[in-house]
Amino acid sequence: MPHRKSGPATKWAGKWALVTGASAGIGQELAAQLAAGGVNLVITARRKQRLDALAEKLRGSGVNVQAIVADLADPSAPQQIREFTDAKQIEVELLINNAGFGAYGPFHRVDIARQLEMIRVNCSAVVHLTYLYLRDMIARGHGDILILSSVAGFQAVPYISTYAATKAFDLRFAEGVAAEARRHGVNVCALCPGSTSTEFREVARQPENTFRGAQTAEKVARSGLRALAHGKSSIISGVRNRLSVEGQRFAPRGLVTAVAAKMFEPD
Repeated sequence: MPHRKSGPATKWAGKWALVTGASAGIGQELAAQLAAGGVNLVITARRKQRLDALAEKLRGSGVNVQAIVADLADPSAPQQIREFTDAKQIEVELLINNAGFGAYGPFHRVDIARQLEMIRVNCSAVVHLTYLYLRDMIARGHGDILILSSVAGFQAVPYISTYAATKAFDLRFAEGVAAEARRHGVNVCALCPGSTSTEFREVARQPENTFRGAQTAEKVARSGLRALAHGKSSIISGVRNRLSVEGQRFAPRGLVTAVAAKMFEPD
């Protein structure tokens, strides 16, 4: 019997968690911590080779792992995932809406198809999957949902304007649904990391100088699982990030946006 690590993930030991965007970054670390805590997993992502390799590795923790390839930019993907878990007779106790991506550059120069795809993945798929699984959680009186937002969701961020707007949506959506679901025994939490050492920057084509004080994916994942286990509706990962967000409250929004524009402005 593999050794089980102590930590917030053990709250869901022996139950099933569904993690989107599990093949890299924070999603991969969330899946790893859950597996180490004895949680069975349904993992999903676009890249089959990576997903299969991860599934095999996670099974080494002694848990059941099911993998389904899905592209959440496809509006039909959430329903396909739900049909997959139904066919496997899997009751999802923990849903982690982690999949997402960004795109850096002046709004008018970033490919519009890419930006609309971002909205579908970062927002539409989150709403759809939450709807598909929350109803069952409410009916049985227990369950948990973690939604990946970002510190970018607390303000306008020029040059990643669409991404920041999607993360503001995720934050407010999570907090609103959290207030609705709590009375039914279901916890919903928004995890808001800052810069994180993942593939995000490369995929977004974001300059390295705009990524400062990056946390590890391991720390971000642990803070999110801990906050969810304690019933919080949102958590900002990292003391520096929390202080930054709190500091914005005392400055005019226009000034905060202007400062962000200088920080993110292309060379």
